[in-house]
Amino acid sequence: MIRIKDHKQGQLFDHWAYLGAKRRRLLEASWPGLFRRHILDELPVEEMRPFFNQDFGRPSKEIYAVLGLMLLQQAMDLTDKEAQARMGFDLQWHYALDVTDESDEFTYISEKTIWTIRQIMIENNLDQSMLDKVTRKLAKVFEVDADKQRLDSVHIKSNMRKLGRVGLLARTIAKFLANLKRRRKDLFETISEETVKRYLGPKSLQAFAMVKPSETDRSLKTLAEDLYALIEGFKDREEVRSMNSYKLMERVLSEQCVVEGGNEDSAVAVKKPKEISSDSLQNPSDPDAAYSGHKGQGYQVQVMETFTTTEDAAEKERTLNLITHVEVERACAHDAKALPPAIEDANRAGLGPRTLLADSHYGGDENMQTAEGLGVELVSPAMPGSRKDGPDLADFRYDERGTVTACPAGHAPVKAEYYGDTGRHSASFALELCAVCPLAEKCAAKPGKKYRYLRYPDKEQRLAVRRAEEKTDAFVEQYRWRAGVEATMSQYDRLTGVKRLRVRGLPNVRFCAVLKAAGLNLLRAARVMLARKRASGADFNRLWSKNGLIFFVREHIGRLFTFKNEFWPESVWVADGHLKLAA
Repeated sequence: MIRIKDHKQGQLFDHWAYLGAKRRRLLEASWPGLFRRHILDELPVEEMRPFFNQDFGRPSKEIYAVLGLMLLQQAMDLTDKEAQARMGFDLQWHYALDVTDESDEFTYISEKTIWTIRQIMIENNLDQSMLDKVTRKLAKVFEVDADKQRLDSVHIKSNMRKLGRVGLLARTIAKFLANLKRRRKDLFETISEETVKRYLGPKSLQAFAMVKPSETDRSLKTLAEDLYALIEGFKDREEVRSMNSYKLMERVLSEQCVVEGGNEDSAVAVKKPKEISSDSLQNPSDPDAAYSGHKGQGYQVQVMETFTTTEDAAEKERTLNLITHVEVERACAHDAKALPPAIEDANRAGLGPRTLLADSHYGGDENMQTAEGLGVELVSPAMPGSRKDGPDLADFRYDERGTVTACPAGHAPVKAEYYGDTGRHSASFALELCAVCPLAEKCAAKPGKKYRYLRYPDKEQRLAVRRAEEKTDAFVEQYRWRAGVEATMSQYDRLTGVKRLRVRGLPNVRFCAVLKAAGLNLLRAARVMLARKRASGADFNRLWSKNGLIFFVREHIGRLFTFKNEFWPESVWVADGHLKLAA
């Protein structure tokens, strides 16, 4: 039976009155107060209903509190045991989750319940729903301007050990043998004692980990032969072929080895490192992880956030930057493919950008055209071209259609043509003018029988124009704000621990990364809320200190009031003596 508490329903008595004004003020000024007022009611509780019986069975834990626990656990990088303790004894968590009953029924949650709720959320993509709801609510409360955003990726690791090729093959075989022994002991006993001892002995895997570099080739040859022998030995057994560990052996064989010869005289050879794909298996304990030549094994997270261009430090402190998009990919994925989904995802959430800053990996010509079609100005350097000494396409002048209007020396072409079916341009320049031009020897226009010709496709012309624009002060001024996303990546790691997760597998990694982004939005919003409160409180104290109204509010009322007058164009309210914008 599902249990859902209506947190919008008013209470006859204030359960938190026993805290006193000072402790209550501390809670309201930090993330617990923000979470309780604005986030708790936005959690995707209705999406959890289908997984519980409405009127049968033992009552569940209060669903708002459980979903809030999931978010806070990832935001604070806690284990299940630590989250259980916070739920049981932490006053801040009780206040944030509006847990007003101190009995075990409401404050105790078992680790199994945490695991069960997490699996439901992972299997039904409720982590993304939670991020969307939290982000939209914070954007509304803090009046976030989503027109300017920036995009970048960060490399993260799951809870797996980094293995070399020897360790990979050895652990894959050991995993299969252990599973076979547990599931089909009769078939396991058909394997030679020498093979079993080599991979399941007391110190077998340690021995493979201590292989000397000079012995690596010989060890790889032995491992490849054993791997192939096990695959061939059980290929006719359907119950064995259906095992995941057997499929992992087949995958490792295809990625790491090559089988030479026929069925009877076949031999196994190990591939050279450069022949192995970056999406190959990195560790049998995490089949989804991949390899990045730049950052190593693991996953990567695409992160898009809003930003402000104000130079005023105080104003920047009171402006909330929100993460609007998070996508987890395998480490081998290229950044270029992440840009269109990021824009579409932000648009779906109602927080789409008008201007998007990204590095050159996202700034391919195809992405520029896609972003333009979605109504977004993509500000990104073009990838470096093979520029030679002398004039190139960037030195010519063009009209809005990409047609040449003048050469680097300022001469207009005799004629200019565009072939729409192929997307190519052709411009013809007079030979007599080019003959006396000092730039002729290194000019991109090549001499012909009648004219000097410049032929180019649309894509090269667009890239040339972009490379020319990148040298302007206007581009440098606009693009310099992209660097701020590195601070976000640092916060994302330091505050939530996203770069080193406790889980394995793409679904679990995605769940953690997405909720940690939602948690970072919450922590950032709490800091901005406090900055705004201090600023507005200081102004209020200066304005009203003479007539003693602040003392009266602090000592006697301690509730919410609204003041509207000619000094305050916006509504403001006082909670326990502290003024705050009623956003």
